[in-house]
Amino acid sequence: MTNVLIGIFMIVMTFLLYRISKKIYGEIPSPFTLPIFLSMVTIVIILSLTGISYNTYMMGGQWIDFFLGPIVVSFAIPLYKELALIKKYANAIGTGIFAGGLTGVVTGVIGAKLLGFDNWLIQTVAAKSVTAPIAISITEAAGGNTSLIAIFVMIAGISGGMFGPFILKLCHIQHPVAIGLSFGTSSHAMGAAKSLEFGKLEGAISVLSMTISAVVVSVLVPVILLFI
Repeated sequence: MTNVLIGIFMIVMTFLLYRISKKIYGEIPSPFTLPIFLSMVTIVIILSLTGISYNTYMMGGQWIDFFLGPIVVSFAIPLYKELALIKKYANAIGTGIFAGGLTGVVTGVIGAKLLGFDNWLIQTVAAKSVTAPIAISITEAAGGNTSLIAIFVMIAGISGGMFGPFILKLCHIQHPVAIGLSFGTSSHAMGAAKSLEFGKLEGAISVLSMTISAVVVSVLVPVILLFI
């Protein structure tokens, strides 16, 4: 019974913190007030100050995590609604997804190599830009650290949501297809969620690129790692 109460409390706490963070973001829009970032930092601070362990938090957090799968599947709705436009830009989308996947892998591998990281860490960081379940499978096959890749994936997703709009503005990128491709290939599901703030077409393209780029990266990672 105690575990049930703890689980319910953690779910309610997470939900309330996210709602508060979302309200703050609406009034003070900033990369550092992005709801997923602000609520995550707040939860970490609360757990650290109270001494509550991660395992205790996950008694409730696991149920939130459980629904991430259905939420990702629900992204197929805007994808279906924009099917005609997706067919229209099929060539550009295909090229963009491949380029985005390749860039994500190469920048991670080269960056780690230049910093003098060990091979196991280079093998870990290679798949940072795809969604966590796929990244973990790719990293395991490559010989990297499957626990650490989850952190890299989270950093890629959150940083894309935080700084993606600024980079798009800086580069004068305004086309909805380009925006969707940018978020989907670099920041997976978190990027797809952020792209929906721009519009339904951006969200649909982002979901499509997130899905296909996972396949592309799973092929590129072992090939690129052969040359390091």
